[in-house]
Formats: sequence, structure tokens, C-alpha cells
Amino acid sequence: MNRSKAEASGRSKERSEEQSEERPGARSEGRPEGRPAESGADFLQLDTADAPPGGLTDWLARRLREAVVDGRLPVGARLPASRVLAAELGVSRGVVTDAYQRLAEEGQVAGRGRGGTVVVAAPAVPEEAPAGEAPRPAPALFRDDPDPEVFDLLRGTPARIDLTPGVPDLAAFPRAAWLRAERAVLDGLAASDLGYGDVRGTPALRRAVAHWLARNRGIRADPDEVLIVAGTAQALALLGRALGRAGIREVAVEDPGSLGARQHLAHWLAATPPVPVDAEGIRVDALRATGAPAVLLTPAHQYPTGVVLGGDRRRELLRWAGAGGLVVEDDYDAEHRYDRPPVPALRAALPDRVCYAGSVSKLLAPALRTGWLLVPARLRDAVLDAKRFADLGNPVLPQLVLARLMESGDLDRHLRLLRRRHRRRRDAMIAAIRTHLPDATVHGAAAGLHLMLTLPEEPGRTDTGLAAAALAEGVKVQPLSWHARLPYPPGLVLGYAAGSVAEITEGVAVLGRLVRRASSSR
Repeated sequence: MNRSKAEASGRSKERSEEQSEERPGARSEGRPEGRPAESGADFLQLDTADAPPGGLTDWLARRLREAVVDGRLPVGARLPASRVLAAELGVSRGVVTDAYQRLAEEGQVAGRGRGGTVVVAAPAVPEEAPAGEAPRPAPALFRDDPDPEVFDLLRGTPARIDLTPGVPDLAAFPRAAWLRAERAVLDGLAASDLGYGDVRGTPALRRAVAHWLARNRGIRADPDEVLIVAGTAQALALLGRALGRAGIREVAVEDPGSLGARQHLAHWLAATPPVPVDAEGIRVDALRATGAPAVLLTPAHQYPTGVVLGGDRRRELLRWAGAGGLVVEDDYDAEHRYDRPPVPALRAALPDRVCYAGSVSKLLAPALRTGWLLVPARLRDAVLDAKRFADLGNPVLPQLVLARLMESGDLDRHLRLLRRRHRRRRDAMIAAIRTHLPDATVHGAAAGLHLMLTLPEEPGRTDTGLAAAALAEGVKVQPLSWHARLPYPPGLVLGYAAGSVAEITEGVAVLGRLVRRASSSR
């Protein structure tokens, strides 16, 4: 055999050995001959000095098993090649392959051929309470006084039908259009564009947002007035800090009103007094009575009641703001109007007295964490400082892709598609409520991604109890009482954007059965 053939044969043999070593294999004992003993490996900080004499395989298998149990080796983690780990530990490869084989027989790892040996299952081990302490009880989800973590818990709770509000149709995300825009952005990107961006947001997205707001919300704004933020949640956090610096410690909120928004403001401010909402929107007379210098509103489609701020009430509110009040306008799902064009934003009428927040969370996906904030000139520096010290600005690449999506018209086309789809689902939910919950009252305009219903008051009926019973049947909803501090009838806030017509109909049918069962048992 000539030299080149011998080298090729050797390389082929090495590849064959490398592939075979990934599978739990044959056993051999001890350290390889001629190899100096090593003390350990970086992997899991293994140190063979800890192994008892003659018990290397048992020791290694036990250490690997412990790492799988305690999460240092999560499901999906790939173990080192047996040859590599054996070399690092200074032991024979058979010690490692035998240890891998034991975990494979227990069902915790599996050989994936060229993919190596992978962790495929971790045994569930109950968390033990420290000595002398009682086990921590599982958190109660549908409490009357929910903690800030309640939305995290609710999102993480599985259910076969999810009718919680605020969830858009994630399956409709325009993947093809996003990929086209992303490729176009990357093709034209200079190396310098990959550095730190403008803390206010990329000029391209601020310009695109200004055009979008002019077309869709009647707002005339210079791109320099637009601040790109990580969704409405960050907008409220930045405003809370800026208002605090300006001496404003109290912001009134609508009641019923978004629990999540109230929690964000309350984290930064001293007080969030409730102001009642009726069929025309927020009661401005009650707002004046609070004495609060500022108010948080969802005027285009009030959350959760769904009412639109009436014309007379709108003028009264603008007079209140013009006399020195400050409005924080959360333009929650305003673009999603199904029977007529959405009303113009308050910011369009009184920019010097209105802070305006919007996002693409309900239009594209919350995962993008992208929104915008416009504030009066006197608050701009304080808000910008808060943004700078929060994160130095949003990630640049998604901003550039979103800007291209907006300017190309793809986002407008996506909005038209969503409006048709959401209207059908809303109609299906209302039809199901009429059939299965005939005593319920549906509130609000034909808009948004949710609707609110109220139920007749009965002794012992609570909407938190109904929500808990629904979840036990596999249907996830939100109780209306979460969002109301003032007296209000029991009810539910139901989202329809993310579910199919069949899921919506079945979910409402489950609610109807639960309501009838509870009424008959009283």
C-alpha cells in the first residue's frame, strides 16, 4: 500500500472510530497504556481523584446521573464524545462508554449516531423543603388580589383552549414577508451598521413609525419625536420614572382597566386612583374629583370593556388636559376596528398634553418586543435618559427589518388580513355566547382582540371561581374582577384572535355548562 492510500485508510478508520464512539459501546477498564494520568476535565468539573479505587465507571455514571437530575445536563444536552472525555480524564474509553451505556439503559440518554449521545429525559424529583419548613404551597392562580407574577403563571399554565385576552394570531405572523425584508436589510447592511445604534431607535424605523402613525392614527409627528421602546410595558416604565422625576407621583387609571398596565405604573409611582368607565368611556367628572395630575387611558378601544371614548367625553377630556392635565394614551389594539375606521388618537388633537404609546405586539407578535413612545417636549429628555440607562436602545437588526416591512406596504396588507380573520372569530364568539350563555351581556365595539361579558349577579357566584373551574376543564380565561377595583358585576374577558372558530365555540360551550351547573346546584 503506498503512502497516500495508507493515510486515506487511516483517516477513514479515525472517522469510523469517531462515529462509533458517540454510541454507548463496549466496555474496557483502566487507564490507556502509555498515557499519563490526568486529574480531571472541564466538563462538569469531573475529577478522577474523587473516584474510589476500582470504581471509575460507577463514579462517572453516578456523577452524570446527578447532573441530569439537578439540571446541569438538561434535556437536549450533548455529552462529550467518549474518546474526548476519556482523554481529558486520563481513563480508558471503555470507562466512559460503559457509564454512558448505563444511563442509556435507564432511559436518560440515547445515542444519536453522528449527533452524539444526548440527554433525552430527566427524572422528576420533588423539591424538598429545608429542614423545619413546610413545603411551599402551589401558587393560587385565580386570587382576588393577583400578584404581578400572575400573568407569567397564567401564560405558563397549559390548556387545550386558550381564550385569554391580549394574545394575537401568532400563526398568522408574516414569515415570508419578514424573511424577504430581513434578506434585503442584510444585503444592504454596512459593517458599521452592526455597532451600537441610536438609543432613540434607528432613523429608518422612527421614520417608518412616523409615516405609519400619520396614515393609520392621524398623528403628525417628526421622526425625531419618536422613541423606539421594548413594547408598551417599557413605555409605561420609562414614563413612570420620568413622571416621578417631574414630581408627578399619581396617575389615575380607568376602572375597569388593564391590571397589567396598572401594575407597571404602580411599580414606579405612589398611587393609581381608579376612575369609573361607562358606555361613553372614562368619567371625566370622576377624574377631576381624584385630583390626579395625569391619567392612563385606552380611548380607541377601552380595555377591558371595549367601549370607544364618545365625542362629548373626548372634548371634555381634552379640556381637562388643556387646563394642565396629562394624558398617557395606550393605543391598545386600535388598528383592529371591524365595522368602521378607528377614531383618531388623542395625541393627534393635543400633542403637548398627551404621551402616546403603541406597539406591534398585537399586530405582529409580542416576541418582537418593539413599540414606540411619543411624549411632550418637556418630558423628552427625562424619558430618553430613562431609556438610555435601561438598555442603550432596542436591538438594531429587528428595527431595520420592521422598518422595511412598514415602508414596503407588507404590514398594511397583513393588517387587512388580520381584520378579516379577527372579525370572523369575534362573530363566532358572540354567536356561541348567545347559544351557550344567553344570560350574559357582551360589551364594547366591534374592535380589538377581545370582548368582555358580564353575568347576572347570583349569591356565591364569582368570576374567579368560574375561571378556575374553566381551567380545570382545559379552557383558559381571565376573570373581569382582576381588572376592577370598584364594584362591578362578575364577568370574563375573552380573547378570540388566537383560536380557531371550532376552539372558540367549544370553549364558550364549556363556560356555558359550568354556569348552568353552578346555578342548578344553588
